[in-house]
Parts: sequence; C-alpha cells; structure tokens
Amino acid sequence: MNSYLPRPDRPAKQQHPAAKRTHQVSQTAPKPHPPLAHTRRNLLRSPATTAMEVKPHTARALVARLRGAAAAGDGAATAAAVADIRLASKDDPEIRAPLVDAGAVPLLAAHLPAGSVDAAAALLNVSISARECLLLSAPGLLDALTAALRTDAAHHAAATVHSLLCVEAHRAIVGAKRPLLAALVSLLRASPSTRATKDALKALFGVALYPPNRATLVSLGAVQALFALVLTDGRNGIVEDATAVVAQVAGCPESLEAFRWVSGLRILLDLVEPGGGATARARENAAAALLNLVVAGGDPAVAEVVAVGGAEETVRELAEDTAASPRGKAKAEALLRALEGAGAAARRREHRLADFLNGMVQSDPYISSPASASTHG
Repeated sequence: MNSYLPRPDRPAKQQHPAAKRTHQVSQTAPKPHPPLAHTRRNLLRSPATTAMEVKPHTARALVARLRGAAAAGDGAATAAAVADIRLASKDDPEIRAPLVDAGAVPLLAAHLPAGSVDAAAALLNVSISARECLLLSAPGLLDALTAALRTDAAHHAAATVHSLLCVEAHRAIVGAKRPLLAALVSLLRASPSTRATKDALKALFGVALYPPNRATLVSLGAVQALFALVLTDGRNGIVEDATAVVAQVAGCPESLEAFRWVSGLRILLDLVEPGGGATARARENAAAALLNLVVAGGDPAVAEVVAVGGAEETVRELAEDTAASPRGKAKAEALLRALEGAGAAARRREHRLADFLNGMVQSDPYISSPASASTHG
C-alpha cells in the first residue's frame, strides 16, 4: 500500500477553520512596495523625463555636426548644419538653451562676418530664450554682429541686438561698442529693407534707454539720420519708431545743438499740430521729445522752443485734444507748463527792462524810450 494514502483505520486530519481564513486573507493582501531604485528607474523612463533628455542630446548632436563640418572645411556640409540649427531653434523653443550649453553660439557667430543669413537667424531664435547667457557664451558676439550689420544678414543681426538689449545689464555693454552703434545708424541711411530699418530703430531705442549712450548716438549723427527718416519716409510705422528713438535721444544736453542744425524743433511741433497727418503715436512721441529736450537742456532749450512761432498754442491744442492718447496729453501738459513758465518769466524781464528804460528817460531827456526810438528812421 502506498504510504501517501490515509490509513483506513485513521481519519484524515481536518484543517482548523481559523487557519483556513488566515490562508485566504494572505492571498488577497497587497504586494509590498517596490524598492526605491526600481521606482526611480520607472520615473526616468516616463515620457516627460525622456523628452528632457532628448533636447540636450539633439542639441549636442547638431553642434557636433557643425563643429565637425567646419573643422573638415566642408562648406556645403557646414551650411547644411547651420541651416538645421536654424530650423531646430525656430520650431522648438525648448532646444534653444541646450544649444547654448552645447556651444552653438561661437560657432554660429563665426559665420556672421560672411553674411550667413541662417547663422544670424539661428542666433536671433536662440537669443529670444537665452538672452542672459548669450554674451557670456561668446565674447566676440558683438563684433560679429557689427560685421553682419553690413551684410545681407543685417535684418536678423539688428533684431538680435535688439533682443540682447531687452536685458538691462547689456545696454551699457552694447553702448560701449561704438562701431556697432555706428553700423546701426548707417543702416538707417541705406537700409536694404523695411524690416531692417525697423529692427535698427528698435535696437537704437534699446541703446538710448541707457542715458550715457545718448550722447554717443548724437556724436554718430543719429539725430540727422532719424529726422531724415521722419521727413522722407511716408510709412507710419517707420515715422512712429523713428520719433520714439528721437524722444529718447533728446534726453541729453548734447542733443539741442544737433536738433538746431536739422530744424528739429520745428519738425516736432509740426508733428504735434492737429490735422498735420501724424498718427496719435507720432504726436505723442514728438511731444515727449520736446519735453525731454526741455528737461535735459534747461532754460536754453526752453527758450529755443518758445522762439519757434506758435509753439505754445500748438502744444496747448494737443493738451486739450480729447482724441489724443492719455500719455500724449500728459506730455503736452507738462511741456506747456514749462513753456508758459518761461514765457511769463520773459514777459517779466521785458517789463522790468521797460520800467528801467522809462526811468532813465525821465531822469535824462536826451535818452529816447524804446517806443519812440522805433518810430524814427
């Protein structure tokens, strides 16, 4: 007889009910937590984490391809690699910072003097998302942009300068690059396109936001170039942007002489005048320019504005114009107070002079009063 069969004279052992219940519970109990390392591996494989890893890897691959092609002297492969970086930086904003980290900026900057539009456009795209670290990653970037401003890539180069100037700390650095400022001013005189002109104006506006840069712009002939655009360019967008830069440049004492040479005060007052064809924004900018000129130039500047025929009346009309922008009205009101104060002071001086001369006439009969002197030939 097999030993594993129960003996007939001995009943099979019965399992206790409580033990059966315990066994059933143990089958449905939750599984223990997986180890921490296993959980970390699962997180690293998540879609979001994978995407974060892909961006730097793609950026390094693109930059390595450009570096290799440039080292091999393969012009076609280099151009293709630059074009791919431009496309990637345009389509995917999240890859721009990884491109900077991978060393793309100095490689792209090296192609700017030759007028590479793709390199300039790629740098513009990167600058939008990595303005703060762009200059630090390529010390020669501003010199390269200066060279590009004189090529077919001028539009993108000027836009890149404007993008960099959005960082306040960069304005003094850019302003110290006199050749770069000169290139921007030259772009106003002979611009290859409307887009390049507008981008140059935006860059110059950013430069002029730093007060010490304004005198440098005046010395480079920016005032003449700006007023030439205002007078000869009929496009409202250009006139508005040009007068915005004029308003900033006017905020330095050196600008008064430059304004005098181009009849700038008369031009600005013509823009302020209602019915003159200027847009609301251009009128506002013109009033701001006159106000900044008066604040920076003091009494001599006030006297020059007052000396322009009808200045007070023109400014008063803007201050009282219900259709004008609130900012334009506020600028006009502040300017009007300055002009009226100067006019009142001048009238008081005239009265004092007349009283003095009249006293002299009464004390000495041989001296003629100004009124009587004017009637004799």
